[in-house]
Amino acid sequence: MDEVKVVVSHSERATLRVGDVFLKVDADQARTDVEVDAMSRAPVPTPEVLWRKPPVLAIAALPGTTLGRLGGPATGSPAAWAAAGAAIRKLHDAPLPPRAGRAGRSIAALAAELGDECESLVTNGVLPADLVTRNRQVAEAALRPWTPAFTHGDLQIAHVFVDGDEVTGIIDWSEAGQGDALYDLATFTLGHEEHLDGVVAGYGTAIDLDVIQAWWSLRSLLAVRWLTEHGFDPFAPGCEADVLRSRM
Repeated sequence: MDEVKVVVSHSERATLRVGDVFLKVDADQARTDVEVDAMSRAPVPTPEVLWRKPPVLAIAALPGTTLGRLGGPATGSPAAWAAAGAAIRKLHDAPLPPRAGRAGRSIAALAAELGDECESLVTNGVLPADLVTRNRQVAEAALRPWTPAFTHGDLQIAHVFVDGDEVTGIIDWSEAGQGDALYDLATFTLGHEEHLDGVVAGYGTAIDLDVIQAWWSLRSLLAVRWLTEHGFDPFAPGCEADVLRSRM
């Protein structure tokens, strides 16, 4: 009998691996609807949907390995990172899906969320005030008009699989939709700034690096409390707290 491995588990959702099958359990069926629809539209390799029986979605495992994870070593050749950049560009150039995604929140909504979160982080002593203030200043550059693109919305390096120098698939599409393309690029390179040049080279167009850095700060500020409350450690080496410190 195949071993059951818990890939991720928190109060909102859980993912299990049984052999070559991933079982995703999500109490919010709207997220699963978005994921299945996005995978059907995305012009990049995605996992095969084997079956769906709410609240469970079964998908096939992808060949290859991920490029790493936040807080861990990054793997893959420079060509693999460039190939990932090219795949991301292909996604961003695709016809828009019908709804806004995680990367498509309005400037006003993001500014309000950022203000509330920064106040909470300082008031509750989660992060030092000077660290929050500096990164909030950096984050302001992300709050600007952008042209909608087909975005993944949670494009962590752990969600991109490669085999050699080829991208074999991208997983976890529940936050996909119309959004800011630079949000995806920033999420993908978060904590692995050394690979940004290679990703941008594969992406194939000029990128405003100030906005990428702004998204690193903004995403990290908004994530710290949620991660702590859901059993993750944003203070582990190389994770969100270190990303924020790197901007000082």
